[in-house]
Amino acid sequence: MKPIYTTAMEAVSRIEDGSTLMVGGFGLVGIPEQLILALVEKGVKDLTIISNNCGVDDWGLGLLLKERQIRKMIGSYVGENKEFERQVLSGEIEVELTPQGTLAEKIRAGGAGIPAFYTPAGVGTIVAEGKEVRLFDGKEYVLEEALMADFSLVRAAKADTFGNLIYNKTAQNFNPMMAAAGTFTIAEVEEIVEAGELDPAAIHTPSIYVQGLLQAKQEKRIERLTTR
Repeated sequence: MKPIYTTAMEAVSRIEDGSTLMVGGFGLVGIPEQLILALVEKGVKDLTIISNNCGVDDWGLGLLLKERQIRKMIGSYVGENKEFERQVLSGEIEVELTPQGTLAEKIRAGGAGIPAFYTPAGVGTIVAEGKEVRLFDGKEYVLEEALMADFSLVRAAKADTFGNLIYNKTAQNFNPMMAAAGTFTIAEVEEIVEAGELDPAAIHTPSIYVQGLLQAKQEKRIERLTTR
């Protein structure tokens, strides 16, 4: 059985200043909301965050940005956060932008123990500056190194007490690969059931990748409301 934390603050107690964190989600879908709120309350700083994007101004990773707790952001999209844009332009935060597919593969490779791989994405652009470029079958490919993290914070719909996870629909996004690429993975879930209650064929993340569980409800905020 895996540790089941009683509070979000207990769940993030191991995370210290200067840690590298992978945070699941795409926009506001599948983000570990309560774990992020606990990090804000704890006040840890100088964090390196690996995530597709950095939340919005008043929710998700945007809350850590607001409190200046992020030193470096590695992601693929920054368009929904004005504070992020301001910090980038003012030089207050270090940013490493990566093509979205490359980011996903860098994380997947880290979890699979593959140190690096070649991809055509970014060849001939600033993405390839300072990186090795090789020719395969007459086409150029740039070498990208894998990503790993001290901690991975993911969000799942269900878990069993062994730590097996099932994600809800598009919440699978970056969560499964991040769960595998973190040295210590904490899963925030809506429901925890007894071992054996989950259909083995439906499990997205095997328990071997999970070190701790937190049961918590989601607010499920809307990232961008469009009305007619």
